Amino acid sequence: MTIASIPSGLWPHFQEYDPAHLDCDQDADLIIQRTLEFGTWEEVRWLLATYGVEHTRQFLRRHGERLLSAAAFTYWRKLLGVRRWRRSPFAEEARQVWPY
Repeated sequence: MTIASIPSGLWPHFQEYDPAHLDCDQDADLIIQRTLEFGTWEEVRWLLATYGVEHTRQFLRRHGERLLSAAAFTYWRKLLGVRRWRRSPFAEEARQVWPY
């Protein structure tokens, strides 16, 4: 997958990467994360057509809590019906160091 395959509205969210080297398989988690976090409905439709609902659910289960903002993770988790996920090991430790 090249940058031309990714909707142009998402391009600014990949600015630290060389878009010519984005690969559909190797960079799937990055592409899913950026699209769920910043994408419009049209871009999310593209994501689901490209990767499928189940692949997106697997991303949420494995990486969602750690890689997405709390609001985005909760939204997509509820919308896609993800009830179980891998908890971030850092959430509890952060509260122990910074109690606020």
